[in-house]
Amino acid sequence: MTPRPAPPEVDRAAAGRAAIAARRARAAVKHSIASREKTALAAAQVGWAEPASAEAGLRVTELLTSVPTLGPTRVSRVMAELGISDKKRVGGLGHRQRIRLRDYLLRRQGAEPSRLLVLAGPTAVGKGTVSTYIRENHPDVMLSVSATTRAPRPGEIDGVHYYFVSDEEFDRQIADGELLEWAVVHNSYRYGTPRPPIDEALAAGKRVMLEIDIQGARLVRAAMPEALLVFLLPPTWDELVRRLVGRGTEQPEEQQRRLTTAGVELAAQDEFDAKVVNTEVGQAAREVVELMGAPAGASASR
Repeated sequence: MTPRPAPPEVDRAAAGRAAIAARRARAAVKHSIASREKTALAAAQVGWAEPASAEAGLRVTELLTSVPTLGPTRVSRVMAELGISDKKRVGGLGHRQRIRLRDYLLRRQGAEPSRLLVLAGPTAVGKGTVSTYIRENHPDVMLSVSATTRAPRPGEIDGVHYYFVSDEEFDRQIADGELLEWAVVHNSYRYGTPRPPIDEALAAGKRVMLEIDIQGARLVRAAMPEALLVFLLPPTWDELVRRLVGRGTEQPEEQQRRLTTAGVELAAQDEFDAKVVNTEVGQAAREVVELMGAPAGASASR
């Protein structure tokens, strides 16, 4: 077979310039998605309508990883679920693949992300640990500090983990309308969420997370229906028991009472907008932050 002649030098130079221009155009599309100037769905629709566009030339993996709340690991999982090869470009998708990608992006995009997220779950599931991780690694998310009438546990700091108040002070806050919600938890102590700091943060455009019990989550939904309710689950029931017994902060009678309560609390999970399984604290925290629409990789130390 006669070898094909090499293209003239001028053609190679022109092709190189065209390739550079195409890469820059695709990079501009990815930047517009990452900065939320354009949604991934809007970019995909341009690619399907205009085969010669930069959007059509994007690999689907590039399109998805441009979304601020989607990391490479999750994108790989999504691609497998959608049945789309990593090599596929947006413009080269078949009809059924386009429908699956469109439906996924519609579900993912939804309405404007809520700036108020409520994290709840059964006792000993690790809500406090996940919240601490978010506090330390995502300072752009404001964590609401609850008030409680119980005594501090070892290592807990007043004003950081909770506001530890007397029954009399708690009564005053209720009377003055300063609590967004409050409830008696485990038939013993009262917990409540001071509302003024939340209102101020939301008014300033900040994202706020509340870590509260299930009763409190229901009350927040009634008072602020725009809130996103997230249920934190244990990997298994046995792991929940191990965590509760292992922390050693309650006597056996109290542990049994809390496990009974946990069984009831787990039955409420379908009332929530989303569920996150707390198998590994860092991953669970990242998933919670992603649900708020905040950049999952935007961690920083204080």
